[in-house]
Amino acid sequence: MFDYRLKVFHTVASRLSFTKASEELHISQPAVTKHIKEIETQVGAKLFDRKGTSIQLTQSGKILYEHAEKIRNIYRDMEFEISQINQQHKGKLIIGASTTVAQYILPEILAKFNTYYKDIKIELLTGNTEAISTLLKEEKIDLGIIEGESQSSYFEYTTFRPDEIVLAAKSDHPLAHKTLHLKDLYNLDLIFREQGSGTLEFIQNRLKDKEINLNELNTIIQLGSSESIKNYLLHSECMAFLSISTILNELKNNILTVIDIKNFSIERDFHFILPKGEQSELIKLFLRFAE
Repeated sequence: MFDYRLKVFHTVASRLSFTKASEELHISQPAVTKHIKEIETQVGAKLFDRKGTSIQLTQSGKILYEHAEKIRNIYRDMEFEISQINQQHKGKLIIGASTTVAQYILPEILAKFNTYYKDIKIELLTGNTEAISTLLKEEKIDLGIIEGESQSSYFEYTTFRPDEIVLAAKSDHPLAHKTLHLKDLYNLDLIFREQGSGTLEFIQNRLKDKEINLNELNTIIQLGSSESIKNYLLHSECMAFLSISTILNELKNNILTVIDIKNFSIERDFHFILPKGEQSELIKLFLRFAE
């Protein structure tokens, strides 16, 4: 519920580091910078000063941080009080999530949810975006969380959280630390997710916007998970477009690296996908918590 841009600012201000904030929030440093610039434009003041390799809050930044901390604490206390009231909730919730969300984002949320609502049993089914949509249509899950871009008239879609897809390679790749141009993609060996993957759909659409035909790229292999792709990258000269959420540990440990493409980025949102109509109290409770 905490305003996302304010959350980005609060994280940067707390850590005094754009790098640490990007790792904690599971977004790239350029995305962090973009959110900070938007807030600076909105408040009409500079919020950080750079001192060599470090940053410090300006006087305006200190004022905003003080109020952001108060707002964050109000939300936290409100959510806790509500959770205390709702501890008597009982039942079972079946959630379907696309692979990236299920492996890298949901586990922490589900663990925290279980500490508040021990009498609610959660079952998590995993598949690509197409599979999750089918499960929901067949009423085999209560709600889904997907990464795809296509939307069906059968469902309602609401934003869950932002994400960014980046071009990744092993850290000692010959092109590591180089800036590429979009046309260079035609000269690379690439790995993509399988057909039906929401990530693949999103990449294909963004490349198409730039008049790059994915079918004309040199696709070495298509694999069914980000883990498979990451392990393949470590043993080859290939590159792959991956969600930043899936490679945070590899970036931190200098196992993989992000390859910059000039004037090109792929930002997206993960979405809740729900059957149309009134939702159950359990679904509403989980949605409020996950936000």
